[in-house]
Amino acid sequence: MADAQPTPMSSAKPAGATGVLVLANGDVIWGRGFGAEGSAVGEVCFHTAMTGYQEVLTDPSFAGQMICFTFPHIGNVGANPDDIEADDPHALGIIVREDVTEPSSFRAVEGLDGWMKRHARIGLSGIDTRALTRRIRVAGAPNGVIAHAANGEFDVAALLAMAQAWPGLEGMDLAKQVSTEMHYGWGDQAPGGTWRLGFGYGESSAAGQASETASAARPHVVAIDYGSKRNIFRNLVEAGANVSVVPATASFEQVMALAPDGIFLSNGPGDPAATGEYAVPVIRQLLETGKPLFGICLGHQLLGLAVGATTTKMFQGHRGANHPVKRLSDGAVEITSMNHGFAVERDSLPANVRETHVSLFDGSNAGLELTDKPAFSVQYHPEASPGPQDSLYLFERFVTALRPTEGN
Repeated sequence: MADAQPTPMSSAKPAGATGVLVLANGDVIWGRGFGAEGSAVGEVCFHTAMTGYQEVLTDPSFAGQMICFTFPHIGNVGANPDDIEADDPHALGIIVREDVTEPSSFRAVEGLDGWMKRHARIGLSGIDTRALTRRIRVAGAPNGVIAHAANGEFDVAALLAMAQAWPGLEGMDLAKQVSTEMHYGWGDQAPGGTWRLGFGYGESSAAGQASETASAARPHVVAIDYGSKRNIFRNLVEAGANVSVVPATASFEQVMALAPDGIFLSNGPGDPAATGEYAVPVIRQLLETGKPLFGICLGHQLLGLAVGATTTKMFQGHRGANHPVKRLSDGAVEITSMNHGFAVERDSLPANVRETHVSLFDGSNAGLELTDKPAFSVQYHPEASPGPQDSLYLFERFVTALRPTEGN
């Protein structure tokens, strides 16, 4: 399919157009703008989730990208302060088929249009999202500019120059831009546990939460934040851990000064090889301590780099909440949430690394574990925000490994 030529999408400006998407190849796609006015340049990708657009928009892994949603009805449940993975959106903007309507949900506190205006993010509706998605599938994720002007006036030539000048995500380290700038305890910043209808966020329901003594006995996870989603920390707490978060640039000494029982490597945006320039040496030192280590998404790629594997930019990436992954240990299939544009090359895995999961969409690597150290990682998002919850067991597996065995 990669050899086929994408159908050109350029069109004359229709009456009433207040938004435009200009791709680096010269395609100009007109629509109706909503959210904030202005322009933004980045990579255009597509996302197949039918729900959870607010979680998607606030996922730090989407820094530098604008999202074409394949589901046509986006915005119909509005926005609320609970369904966020970071304080602000990190996606540059969204491209949707149908106009955003007034919300129809008892949980909504504002409409998506107003929420995006408040957070300075651009939306574009009235787009043939099926055609754009097919173009990305055929030709790969393009660079582009999304723009919104209420008066409908655009300098298309200038927008095209912006799209063509943008260097692309390959070689770009974005983790530093989205990471926390200081160490903090997760429960100090936000409620620790997962969300429940009628209760919101609260303390973990894991055994031992009721007493301070039991809480103090929880294993301590130090999470290196390369652009983590909040629900990852919530699920670590739910599984029974206390969590401390440190910046992406934290040194080995800074991590170890917190006396971790285990180390977590988070998801995040950008090219893992670029982030790996400062992250990989630290991860290699952490592996030598023998402490259990768990990585997700970018953290998975960085663990792969740390043990000697290589990563490459994917043709179109994996982004959605319906991705089937085969668990090689028993052949079970997990339906997973994914958001990544880079992958670990299977053929580059060294002898002491075992592949644990593979994507059933394209056969790419989706998990690994070391055979000589207590470290494992997955390419997908087991925290399921948004997405299915087939893989929550991974948090329990990790936290269980941190607890001393009986008699020790």
